[in-house]
Amino acid sequence: MKLPQLAPEVYQAWIAAEGAIRRGPLDPVVRELVKIRASQINGCVYCIDMHTTDARLAGETEKRIFQLDAWRESALYTEAERAALAYTEAVTRLGEHGVSDEIWADVEKHFEGGARAGLVAVTAMINLWNRIGVPLRMRPEPV
Repeated sequence: MKLPQLAPEVYQAWIAAEGAIRRGPLDPVVRELVKIRASQINGCVYCIDMHTTDARLAGETEKRIFQLDAWRESALYTEAERAALAYTEAVTRLGEHGVSDEIWADVEKHFEGGARAGLVAVTAMINLWNRIGVPLRMRPEPV
């Protein structure tokens, strides 16, 4: 399905939102870690491929990307990154309780207002893209 051609107005609005998020104050590495982690949870191979590449371009190391699925056990992530990843997992999985007060307090502790808003926006946006990519069976180009 060629979504940009079939729903150009909606697709362009999503692209505009993505651009606004990218221009925001959230650290680019944190932004890409969030996108990768949500995409891992949602099983979106297209987004995993795209955002691991984008993360490396933003200065992320392969070792940290490789350990992302087990970030709680890894010593490679900062407290701010851990807060962002915990928030990402809570939002992506939602469940019956959503984001706990403890997780949100940790986000508030590590991110100022604009970056916090960016974290909320990027997490919502990547979940939207995953919910497009997975059902449409989007795949990265073979190497």
